[in-house]
Amino acid sequence: MGKMDAVAARVAGGATVRFRPTGSSMVPLIHSRDVVDVAPVDAAKVEVGDIVLAKVAGTVYLHLVSAVDAARGRVQISNNRGRVNGWTSRDRVYGICVAVDDTPRPRVEGKLTGERPGDVAP
Repeated sequence: MGKMDAVAARVAGGATVRFRPTGSSMVPLIHSRDVVDVAPVDAAKVEVGDIVLAKVAGTVYLHLVSAVDAARGRVQISNNRGRVNGWTSRDRVYGICVAVDDTPRPRVEGKLTGERPGDVAP
């Protein structure tokens, strides 16, 4: 099991996880080794532009939602450089990025699982 698989397992289990992903596919939104916080998400509420932790074709990515197909219960995952990773079912969307280097991400409120009104993710 790789690092991202381990993070996905923890988030799927209900934990908010802070870690430092590597790579340049999400620049300028996330730079390699930035500190990110990922919290469990209600995948039915994710929107285009959200950064999610999701498994596509056996690989876990921290990438953008680039399209939503509500009728088929799936989302399209892409990096920030135009590469589409593919479609995945909502049950393979484990979490949403709530902060990058302690800067909160927009449009997160109301999407977290177990979230109470007024809760703000770390």
